[in-house]
Amino acid sequence: MKSLIENRFGLLVLVLVALLALYGTAAATRPDRPGERTAGAAAQPRRVPISSVTAVCPAPADSRVGVVTPPDGGGGPGTATITAEGTGTGDGEGDAGDAGDAGDKVLDTLTAPGRLWQKEVPAGSGPVTVAATGSSAAGLEAAQTRRETSGGQRGLAGVRCVEPTASTWLVGPGPAAADVRLYLSNPDPARAVVEVLVYSGEGPVAGDTGSTIILKPGESRTVDLKELAPSPRVMAVEVRTAAGRVTAAARAIMNGGRGVDWLPAAAAPATRVVVPGVPGGGGKRELLVASPAEVDTLVEVKALTPDGTYALKGRELVDVPAGSVVSVDLSGGIGGQPAALVLTSDTPIVAGLAATGTGRKPDVAFTAGAAPIDLGSVVADNRTDGKRGSRLLLAAPEAEGKVSVQVLPRSGDAPEAFELGVAASRVKEVKLPEMDGSFAVVVLPLPGSGPVYGARVMDERIKDGLALTVQPLAAARTWALVPPITESVAAVLP
Repeated sequence: MKSLIENRFGLLVLVLVALLALYGTAAATRPDRPGERTAGAAAQPRRVPISSVTAVCPAPADSRVGVVTPPDGGGGPGTATITAEGTGTGDGEGDAGDAGDAGDKVLDTLTAPGRLWQKEVPAGSGPVTVAATGSSAAGLEAAQTRRETSGGQRGLAGVRCVEPTASTWLVGPGPAAADVRLYLSNPDPARAVVEVLVYSGEGPVAGDTGSTIILKPGESRTVDLKELAPSPRVMAVEVRTAAGRVTAAARAIMNGGRGVDWLPAAAAPATRVVVPGVPGGGGKRELLVASPAEVDTLVEVKALTPDGTYALKGRELVDVPAGSVVSVDLSGGIGGQPAALVLTSDTPIVAGLAATGTGRKPDVAFTAGAAPIDLGSVVADNRTDGKRGSRLLLAAPEAEGKVSVQVLPRSGDAPEAFELGVAASRVKEVKLPEMDGSFAVVVLPLPGSGPVYGARVMDERIKDGLALTVQPLAAARTWALVPPITESVAAVLP
């Protein structure tokens, strides 16, 4: 027995020696590569241009869809194909409509970056998919905007067309306060297994009908959230996938004719959240804070305004129970000024805000936690003609911000870009120039700028009130970080 053990041990040693010799020979004879890092230097991710983008406009029927790629998106050829999905046999309000059931329609193919494409999508169309490659992909943005005039609703409803992801957070009113519909699409060639998690003021909600949805490739579906959670007045929703990716967007039609708008995607749970784009003016401003954690959390709230940063008296600390959503009325605390909110907590939180306008029939708009625009940001739909206006609300919570703003018109020559600064711990309101027709806007941070957060506010004066919609500035789809490839002995010796 002892001899057998010694033989086995000796064989193992010989195998290890052989492997080490093989690895050492490979390392010694490997040719040098230009620009190779020295030993001990930390490998860093590489920044490469985005070469492919897919974005879905969730419910564009009777809406204006805008698509644009900045002129400096990248060199070489590229195309962006804009396709409207057939409605299939479903009615678009809860039934599944497979892509191709009624025949998808190519609305246009774009080959020239730097020019805004815009079209009114006719009634009966399903989701619009924008698929871009090459130079048309880097920085591509799309958005849909509709002026609501039916069903007793009056107002503007706009949303950024979103790319498929594995997780999306949405924060806003619940089915007890609004008709809230969730729009899901799977533009990928593989099926997606989707789970919808709902958090309310009373804690996590488990729907009686189940919350797992399977979407075939190219399939879209609309879900009435009342079927999953009928009673919440406010809620946070996470749409996540166990397999595949989906696009997720939600539209809220407030009860009693109190406005309609889309809920922008909120930043993922974090211990520091910046909510930009709180519009100035009268009306209610309701902060919504959700904690998906299993423990209670205390949230510190500070407001950034054009005058500076300050704690909201009586509302500077918000206690959020585990797995729930808390609403805080900030109408008096902000005082009608344009603002951004900075929230800090011990455990990760998600946040959004509902802004209600004034007038006999007020409109509603939503904003949410957002990331800084370190790589720049693009908004594909802006209007400053007639009774409508568009403005940027830029915030620099830490250090002074410096950005350039470039307008890209639908037709004609683009005006010169202009530069501006945002003082540290301040919000700056920037009115966009008057243009004949719709236009896109590109916001780029300049060298030496601190982190900048922002949103685009669009409004329109209508009878009996002011219609408005807010789109938080999202990081431009311009660059991707590719992890470094490094050699490891673990490949030879696990």
